[in-house]
This record gives sequence, C-alpha cells and structure tokens, in this order.
Amino acid sequence: MGRLDGKVAVITGAGSGMGRATAALFAAEGAKVVCADRSGAEDETAKVIGDSAVAVHVDVSVEVDIREMIATAEEQFGKLDVLFNNAGFGGPIMPLHEQTLESWETVLGTNLRGVFLGMKYGIQAMLRNGGGSVVNTASTAGLVGMKGLSIYGAAKAGVIQLTKVAAMDYAELGIRANAICPGMFWTGLVKGARDTGTVGGTPPSEAYPPPISVPMNRWGVATEIANTALFLASDESSFITGVALPVDGGFVCA
Repeated sequence: MGRLDGKVAVITGAGSGMGRATAALFAAEGAKVVCADRSGAEDETAKVIGDSAVAVHVDVSVEVDIREMIATAEEQFGKLDVLFNNAGFGGPIMPLHEQTLESWETVLGTNLRGVFLGMKYGIQAMLRNGGGSVVNTASTAGLVGMKGLSIYGAAKAGVIQLTKVAAMDYAELGIRANAICPGMFWTGLVKGARDTGTVGGTPPSEAYPPPISVPMNRWGVATEIANTALFLASDESSFITGVALPVDGGFVCA
C-alpha cells in the first residue's frame, strides 16, 4: 500500500529539481500525477514515471494555463486530491534600491501570483471532490530577512500568508494548506548546481562547500523536500494545517 494510493496530484515545477523528485516519489507511493512546467522538461518527467503521469506545459503566472492544468487532472484522472505549488525562481540578488519594477513583476508573477492562481482553481476542484491537501513551496527567505533578497523574500512571505489564510478558510471543508520553507538547497537556484549539471542531485566535490550559516553543515537535496511534501500530502498529516515548515538544517534557529 502506497501512502498516496488512490490520490491524484498536480505538481508545478515538475521539470527538474524538487518538483521532479516529488513527482517521482508521489507516483511511487501510488498517486496519479500531473507534471506541470514551462521548460518542456515536464515531458521527460512524465515519461520516466510512466502511465501514472501526464505532462502539461504551464506558465503558472498565466491564469488560463492554471485552469487548463487543473482541468487536465480532472479529465485524465477524475479528481484532484493534492496540489503542490512548487514552481518558482530566485530573481536578482542586490540591494532593494537597485531592484527594478520589471524584476518585481516577474518574480512575484511566478512565485506569488502563480501560487494564488494554483490555489484558487485547485481548491475549487478539491471542493468538488470533498477535500484535499495544498502544499506550497515558500522559503526560509519568507521567514527571516536575507540580504539582497527583498523581492524574493516578499514573494515567499506572501506565499506563507496565503497558506495560513487558506488553512483558515477551508479548515471545516476538508482542505488543508501547508507551506514548506526550504533553506540552502542544491537546486537550480544555485549557480554551482547549474554549472555542474547536478540540479536535484548532490554537490559534486568539495569545491562547493555548504553555507556556513547551516548548522548541519551541508546542502539540502531535492529528495528531502519530496519526502516533506509527501508527508504533508498524505493522510499521515491529517491534523496539520496552516504550518510554514522550515526544512533548512537548522538555519532559522542559528
């Protein structure tokens, strides 16, 4: 028996990194999975998973794309039980007064607007289904101030607040909403991971030491977010809602 047997999940940002790892894990645990991404890599993710997955090309900042993504879950698999709003990117790192309005609109368009749209239409499907679990990828940058990350931090703080309000709005309707707050992860947001082609894997050598601010003294890896998302998506977390859960090796405690 898989931990997600009989459930249908939509995962955004499923083309790489944490999204791809989560899609594979959800499918291994019995879920039918809609793999959504704008990169084109969603097709490969779904192909590797097999018959229990379908791919959809989605820009999460575009309302019609989100509506079609949720419709795909219902048309292909009959319902929606789990929505993992995971798509996002970091944007420029610089002092606030040097940031541009273009960057503000682009970063918030994906990282905050995309989560809002996913929740809006995903929750509608869950209401038709009698309940479900929403999991949003926020960040430790939404919990504490990080130098140079004014726009990204604002977006992720917004994700946390959307999560908490949704948890209250739907607590009596069988829909839970929780956020994961990753810390320093070896993902596509890290230049070294991109440069070495190891996005979603582990650092390839001692040339890429973990940030000194991480008490566990290592980078996080994609499967650790996937495992956290699995717990929050499953019935094992049935009495948990409105949580912003740091997965950060102790960073916010330091």
